[in-house]
Amino acid sequence: MAWRSAPLVQASCRRSLADSRTMTSTALRPALLSPHLNPGDRVRFVSPASTPDRELVAKGVELVTSWGLQVELSDHAFDRHGYLAGTDEDRLADLNDAFNDGGVRAIFATRGGKGAARIADDLDFDAVRRDPKPLIGFSDITALHLALWNRAGLVGIHGPSMSWYEPNCGPDCAEALRRALMTTDEIVVRQDPNELSAALTTGEPATGFLMGGNLETIRCSIGADLRSLAGGILLIEENRGTGLGMVDRQLTQLMRSGVLNGLRGVAVGQITGFEDDLSNGWTVLDVLRDRLANLNVPILGGLPIGHGPQPATVPLGTQATIDPTTGTLTVAPGVRPAP
Repeated sequence: MAWRSAPLVQASCRRSLADSRTMTSTALRPALLSPHLNPGDRVRFVSPASTPDRELVAKGVELVTSWGLQVELSDHAFDRHGYLAGTDEDRLADLNDAFNDGGVRAIFATRGGKGAARIADDLDFDAVRRDPKPLIGFSDITALHLALWNRAGLVGIHGPSMSWYEPNCGPDCAEALRRALMTTDEIVVRQDPNELSAALTTGEPATGFLMGGNLETIRCSIGADLRSLAGGILLIEENRGTGLGMVDRQLTQLMRSGVLNGLRGVAVGQITGFEDDLSNGWTVLDVLRDRLANLNVPILGGLPIGHGPQPATVPLGTQATIDPTTGTLTVAPGVRPAP
């Protein structure tokens, strides 16, 4: 395992902003794409939220190194400050240092947890615009994806964290992550009929920019980095512990806030840990169906994206199409050809 203090590559890899911008045709807003990764590139593991397990991160290092990438760990990756991976100042410094280092070509979150939103306002968005590089993560990292997209147009990667737990992420999961970062191939995620949310599927195909992630974290971003998803496809996934009433409140607040006005569709990922929840005859599917029906947009459920086993990797901020008739989510690549 290589620590950041050990110099690996000194060459600067700065890209111009003009070469990095494309336009999403549906949303008519800039999308800042990073160059795809190549063997030999340096990447940085950071902990913007909670503290990861060292042994699981070692597995993540082993995986990414096997792709030919050179892995560094941020200075405070394993710090502990309550339920956080160090103080806000230290976690922010690690992330901004990675964005400012011209030799670092991608930033991997070691885990989610709590606390990412606490540092979102102070990210170095100028550095992001000067030299775009993808941030990979999900769950609490959704707050950072939304901030980077809203304030810099950066396309993020909703993918597994580097607390690599092999029973939950097998070879197919790893290969999907690698392809999303090291190729410019279109990404297709197919509905898993065994996923709880598959029963929500309804409507015709819809196209828009894909944005979202963890439902609770999305809700907490209303009024900060989530102001409008007009022209977009909302991606949601949720993990156990929130309860049916909380899911109801999350979706209701999103609708009342107006951020979903003009939404073109909803992509529903893994809804885990709710299998035994029942309230006066309602399950989590009843809550989701009742709330989402008010949007009058197509819904594609059953996507293996989120906290469940073998999660897929998808870009956030590029054009996507949900097709409820074929059960597919097709997403434009989240990286561009390297110069």
